[in-house]
Amino acid sequence: MRINEDIGISGENVITALSVAGSDSGGCAGIQADLRTFSALGVHGMTAVTSITAQDTRRVHQCFTVPAGIVSSQIDVVLTDIGADAVKTGMLPDRDTINAVVEQLGKHDVEKLVVDPVMISTGGDSLISESAADSLISELFPLAAVVTPNLSEASAITGLRVSTMEDMYTAAREIMKTGTGSVLIKGGHLEGSSSSIDLFFDGEKFFEYQSSRIATTNTHGSGCTLGAAIAAFLARGNHLQEAVSQAKKYVTGAIRNSYPLGHGNGPLGHFY
Repeated sequence: MRINEDIGISGENVITALSVAGSDSGGCAGIQADLRTFSALGVHGMTAVTSITAQDTRRVHQCFTVPAGIVSSQIDVVLTDIGADAVKTGMLPDRDTINAVVEQLGKHDVEKLVVDPVMISTGGDSLISESAADSLISELFPLAAVVTPNLSEASAITGLRVSTMEDMYTAAREIMKTGTGSVLIKGGHLEGSSSSIDLFFDGEKFFEYQSSRIATTNTHGSGCTLGAAIAAFLARGNHLQEAVSQAKKYVTGAIRNSYPLGHGNGPLGHFY
């Protein structure tokens, strides 16, 4: 099944998106999930790898940080030669990497930027140093059209316990103070809810995006996929609120078509 009958990549008018994120050796999250999402939504995906992980369906076992100069060069050559209709960032492991990304995004005047503030893996492992968190919030957030934290990340960003719908509203207001264009708090693990509710706030209006909660543990890479889908729909010309809405629908379908793999949390079915 296709999300849209008109989605596809043609040689005449190629739509492009760049993912600046870490590599998942298990193929469920990170760069790999982003590329599958871009392809499924008719967008040519490009990458700047920030970190190489030894990762399976259970956890991140080991992590190697790509030198910031290489990350910077990847972004620079791609944007100089090809350009990007939208950019999505994921795992940015240290301050040097974040500074390099901020510098290149500014150099190339990137406007359609989706920031997934990857801080904690599905298995509960920390993926970012404490010193990098401040740079992420103060330097990168103000460049973003939207930031997409989950509940744990929203808690880390605000210093508040975010576990209820009321908490999400409070956290969204606080995150907007960082200078971001908007915020989408992912409520997939919301307490006491039979639905999966994501909360979008643009500084003026709140929007709740609800979907049925799907009984599966195969959601590895769902956050990466949502951010990549928003970037893909922005690249395709959708306005931000519509891009978020379409991305939510796409991810819900991908979770519904997820499949078991390995001994932990399996991946989404991106090509349903």
